[in-house]
Amino acid sequence: MSGQTLTDRIAAAQYSLTGSEVPRAVCKATTHEQTAPKKKHMEYLIQATQETNVNVPQMADTLMERAGNASWVVVFKALITTHHLMVHGNERFLQFLASRNTLFNLSNFLDKTGSHGYDMSTFIRRYSRYLNEKAFAYRQMSFDFVRVKKGAEGAMRTMSVEKLLKGMPTLQSQIDALLDFDVHAKDLNNGVINACFLLLFKDLIKLYACYNDGIINLLVILSCSFSKG
Repeated sequence: MSGQTLTDRIAAAQYSLTGSEVPRAVCKATTHEQTAPKKKHMEYLIQATQETNVNVPQMADTLMERAGNASWVVVFKALITTHHLMVHGNERFLQFLASRNTLFNLSNFLDKTGSHGYDMSTFIRRYSRYLNEKAFAYRQMSFDFVRVKKGAEGAMRTMSVEKLLKGMPTLQSQIDALLDFDVHAKDLNNGVINACFLLLFKDLIKLYACYNDGIINLLVILSCSFSKG
Protein backbone atom coordinates (compact mmCIF):
# COMPACT_ATOMS: atom_id res chain seq x y z
CA MET A 1 0.00 0.00 0.00
CA SER A 2 1.47 3.36 -0.98
CA GLY A 3 0.39 6.81 0.12
CA GLN A 4 -1.79 7.79 3.03
CA THR A 5 -5.22 6.19 3.14
CA LEU A 6 -8.45 8.13 3.51
CA THR A 7 -8.59 6.84 7.10
CA ASP A 8 -5.16 8.38 7.79
CA ARG A 9 -6.24 11.74 6.41
CA ILE A 10 -9.51 11.75 8.37
CA ALA A 11 -7.74 10.86 11.64
CA ALA A 12 -5.20 13.66 11.18
CA ALA A 13 -7.92 16.13 10.17
CA GLN A 14 -9.97 15.37 13.30
CA TYR A 15 -7.05 16.35 15.52
CA SER A 16 -6.37 19.44 13.39
CA LEU A 17 -9.94 20.63 13.97
CA THR A 18 -9.55 20.31 17.74
CA GLY A 19 -6.15 22.03 17.68
CA SER A 20 -4.40 18.93 19.01
CA GLU A 21 -1.07 19.17 17.21
CA VAL A 22 0.75 16.40 19.12
CA PRO A 23 -1.91 13.70 18.51
CA ARG A 24 -2.05 14.87 14.88
CA ALA A 25 1.73 14.34 14.58
CA VAL A 26 1.32 10.86 16.11
CA CYS A 27 -1.28 10.04 13.46
CA LYS A 28 1.02 11.38 10.74
CA ALA A 29 3.88 9.22 12.04
CA THR A 30 1.72 6.09 12.11
CA THR A 31 0.00 6.06 8.72
CA HIS A 32 -0.76 2.96 6.64
CA GLU A 33 2.22 3.66 4.35
CA GLN A 34 4.70 0.76 4.42
CA THR A 35 7.61 3.08 5.16
CA ALA A 36 9.40 4.15 8.33
CA PRO A 37 7.73 7.00 10.26
CA LYS A 38 8.76 10.26 8.61
CA LYS A 39 11.70 12.07 10.17
CA LYS A 40 9.88 15.42 10.40
CA HIS A 41 7.09 13.89 12.49
CA MET A 42 9.58 12.09 14.74
CA GLU A 43 11.57 15.30 15.28
CA TYR A 44 8.39 17.21 16.10
CA LEU A 45 7.38 14.62 18.70
CA ILE A 46 10.88 14.51 20.23
CA GLN A 47 10.80 18.29 20.60
CA ALA A 48 7.29 18.09 22.05
CA THR A 49 8.55 15.87 24.89
CA GLN A 50 10.93 18.70 25.83
CA GLU A 51 8.14 21.27 26.15
CA THR A 52 6.73 21.68 29.66
CA ASN A 53 3.29 22.65 28.34
CA VAL A 54 2.90 19.45 26.29
CA ASN A 55 0.62 16.77 27.71
CA VAL A 56 2.87 13.67 27.75
CA PRO A 57 0.08 11.33 28.97
CA GLN A 58 -2.05 12.45 26.00
CA MET A 59 0.85 11.72 23.63
CA ALA A 60 1.31 8.26 25.15
CA ASP A 61 -2.43 7.55 25.08
CA THR A 62 -2.59 8.47 21.38
CA LEU A 63 0.28 6.06 20.67
CA MET A 64 -1.51 3.32 22.66
CA GLU A 65 -4.66 4.04 20.67
CA ARG A 66 -2.76 3.70 17.37
CA ALA A 67 -1.22 0.46 18.66
CA GLY A 68 -4.77 -0.85 18.98
CA ASN A 69 -5.36 -0.53 15.23
CA ALA A 70 -6.18 -3.62 13.16
CA SER A 71 -3.45 -2.90 10.57
CA TRP A 72 0.02 -4.33 11.22
CA VAL A 73 1.55 -1.26 9.56
CA VAL A 74 -0.10 1.24 11.90
CA VAL A 75 0.62 -0.88 14.99
CA PHE A 76 4.26 -1.47 14.04
CA LYS A 77 4.78 2.26 13.39
CA ALA A 78 3.16 3.13 16.73
CA LEU A 79 5.67 0.82 18.46
CA ILE A 80 8.58 2.28 16.47
CA THR A 81 7.50 5.84 17.32
CA THR A 82 7.21 4.92 21.00
CA HIS A 83 10.65 3.27 20.96
CA HIS A 84 12.17 6.30 19.21
CA LEU A 85 10.76 8.64 21.86
CA MET A 86 11.97 6.34 24.66
CA VAL A 87 15.50 6.68 23.30
CA HIS A 88 15.59 10.25 21.99
CA GLY A 89 12.78 12.09 23.79
CA ASN A 90 12.81 13.76 27.17
CA GLU A 91 13.15 11.22 29.96
CA ARG A 92 9.75 12.18 31.36
CA PHE A 93 8.15 10.32 28.43
CA LEU A 94 9.85 7.07 29.49
CA GLN A 95 9.09 7.84 33.15
CA PHE A 96 5.40 8.09 32.32
CA LEU A 97 5.39 4.83 30.34
CA ALA A 98 7.19 3.06 33.19
CA SER A 99 4.60 4.34 35.68
CA ARG A 100 1.74 2.62 33.84
CA ASN A 101 0.53 -0.76 35.10
CA THR A 102 0.28 -2.00 31.52
CA LEU A 103 1.90 -0.74 28.34
CA PHE A 104 1.33 -2.77 25.17
CA ASN A 105 -1.02 -5.75 25.34
CA LEU A 106 -0.31 -7.25 21.93
CA SER A 107 0.55 -10.86 22.79
CA ASN A 108 -2.42 -12.03 20.69
CA PHE A 109 -2.16 -9.47 17.88
CA LEU A 110 -2.80 -10.89 14.41
CA ASP A 111 -3.43 -9.06 11.14
CA LYS A 112 -5.08 -11.62 8.85
CA THR A 113 -5.00 -9.45 5.73
CA GLY A 114 -2.60 -11.49 3.60
CA SER A 115 0.55 -13.45 4.32
CA HIS A 116 2.52 -10.27 4.99
CA GLY A 117 0.14 -9.44 7.82
CA TYR A 118 0.68 -12.86 9.39
CA ASP A 119 4.48 -12.58 9.16
CA MET A 120 4.68 -9.04 10.53
CA SER A 121 2.24 -9.83 13.35
CA THR A 122 4.80 -12.24 14.81
CA PHE A 123 7.40 -9.49 14.97
CA ILE A 124 4.89 -7.03 16.44
CA ARG A 125 4.17 -9.43 19.31
CA ARG A 126 7.90 -9.84 19.99
CA TYR A 127 8.64 -6.13 19.65
CA SER A 128 5.87 -5.13 22.05
CA ARG A 129 7.24 -7.58 24.60
CA TYR A 130 10.66 -5.93 24.34
CA LEU A 131 9.23 -2.43 24.81
CA ASN A 132 7.26 -3.66 27.82
CA GLU A 133 10.48 -5.13 29.24
CA LYS A 134 12.32 -1.86 28.54
CA ALA A 135 9.70 0.11 30.49
CA PHE A 136 9.73 -2.45 33.31
CA ALA A 137 13.53 -2.21 33.57
CA TYR A 138 13.23 1.55 33.94
CA ARG A 139 10.64 1.11 36.68
CA GLN A 140 12.96 -1.31 38.50
CA MET A 141 16.17 0.71 38.15
CA SER A 142 14.99 4.35 37.78
CA PHE A 143 17.23 4.73 34.73
CA ASP A 144 17.38 3.47 31.15
CA PHE A 145 20.17 0.96 30.43
CA VAL A 146 20.38 2.33 26.87
CA ARG A 147 20.76 5.99 27.83
CA VAL A 148 22.81 5.66 31.02
CA LYS A 149 26.51 6.58 31.06
CA LYS A 150 28.88 3.74 30.14
CA GLY A 151 32.56 3.06 30.87
CA ALA A 152 34.78 3.53 33.91
CA GLU A 153 32.56 6.24 35.42
CA GLY A 154 29.33 4.65 34.21
CA ALA A 155 26.35 3.60 36.30
CA MET A 156 26.93 -0.16 36.12
CA ARG A 157 30.67 0.17 36.84
CA THR A 158 30.15 2.29 39.98
CA MET A 159 26.96 0.64 41.29
CA SER A 160 26.78 -0.84 44.78
CA VAL A 161 26.76 -4.63 45.02
CA GLU A 162 23.15 -4.66 46.29
CA LYS A 163 21.86 -2.64 43.34
CA LEU A 164 24.10 -4.56 40.92
CA LEU A 165 22.62 -7.89 42.02
CA LYS A 166 19.19 -6.43 41.27
CA GLY A 167 20.28 -4.72 38.06
CA MET A 168 22.06 -7.57 36.27
CA PRO A 169 19.01 -9.91 36.11
CA THR A 170 16.85 -6.97 35.01
CA LEU A 171 19.34 -6.12 32.27
CA GLN A 172 19.56 -9.77 31.24
CA SER A 173 15.77 -9.96 30.89
CA GLN A 174 15.77 -6.90 28.63
CA ILE A 175 18.55 -8.35 26.47
CA ASP A 176 16.71 -11.69 26.25
CA ALA A 177 13.50 -9.94 25.15
CA LEU A 178 15.42 -8.07 22.45
CA LEU A 179 17.16 -11.20 21.15
CA ASP A 180 13.80 -12.98 21.05
CA PHE A 181 12.85 -10.61 18.21
CA ASP A 182 14.91 -13.09 16.15
CA VAL A 183 14.72 -11.40 12.74
CA HIS A 184 16.60 -12.69 9.68
CA ALA A 185 17.80 -10.91 6.54
CA LYS A 186 14.94 -12.34 4.46
CA ASP A 187 12.42 -10.75 6.84
CA LEU A 188 13.82 -7.24 6.36
CA ASN A 189 11.68 -6.66 3.29
CA ASN A 190 9.96 -3.36 4.03
CA GLY A 191 10.78 0.05 5.47
CA VAL A 192 8.73 -0.50 8.61
CA ILE A 193 10.55 -3.55 9.97
CA ASN A 194 13.87 -2.08 8.79
CA ALA A 195 13.28 0.97 11.01
CA CYS A 196 12.48 -1.31 13.93
CA PHE A 197 15.60 -3.43 13.34
CA LEU A 198 17.84 -0.35 13.35
CA LEU A 199 16.46 0.82 16.70
CA LEU A 200 16.86 -2.66 18.21
CA PHE A 201 20.40 -3.03 16.88
CA LYS A 202 21.45 0.28 18.43
CA ASP A 203 19.82 -0.70 21.73
CA LEU A 204 21.60 -4.05 21.76
CA ILE A 205 25.05 -2.49 21.39
CA LYS A 206 24.39 -0.24 24.39
CA LEU A 207 22.81 -3.01 26.46
CA TYR A 208 25.86 -5.22 25.93
CA ALA A 209 28.11 -2.31 26.94
CA CYS A 210 26.11 -2.01 30.18
CA TYR A 211 26.31 -5.75 30.74
CA ASN A 212 30.08 -5.66 30.23
CA ASP A 213 30.35 -2.82 32.77
CA GLY A 214 28.29 -4.82 35.25
CA ILE A 215 30.47 -7.93 34.88
CA ILE A 216 33.64 -5.87 35.37
CA ASN A 217 32.15 -4.33 38.51
CA LEU A 218 31.21 -7.77 39.87
CA LEU A 219 34.71 -9.09 39.21
CA VAL A 220 36.26 -6.12 41.02
CA ILE A 221 33.93 -6.61 43.99
CA LEU A 222 34.72 -10.35 44.13
CA SER A 223 38.43 -9.68 43.82
CA CYS A 224 38.31 -7.23 46.74
CA SER A 225 36.32 -9.73 48.81
CA PHE A 226 38.84 -12.52 48.18
CA SER A 227 41.81 -10.26 48.93
CA LYS A 228 40.25 -9.24 52.26
CA GLY A 229 39.54 -12.89 53.05
